[in-house]
Amino acid sequence: MSITHLLILLVVVVLIFGTKKLRNIGGDLGGAVRDFKKGLDGDEDKRDPSERLRADPPAGANQTQSQHDAAESK
Repeated sequence: MSITHLLILLVVVVLIFGTKKLRNIGGDLGGAVRDFKKGLDGDEDKRDPSERLRADPPAGANQTQSQHDAAESK
């Protein structure tokens, strides 16, 4: 693959995605690689607990489940 092929490919990619989108993709990819390397090094315990992602339970899921359990026990 010659340099002209690479330049043509670069122009096509920029035309399709745009420069702003490519910058966002680059930043996201860099962050993902950084987090992956931290995970390999075992720095997970040293990280601030507030940085960890937490999933919230669906609203009303516990209430619906307890109502369902109460209905079954009758």
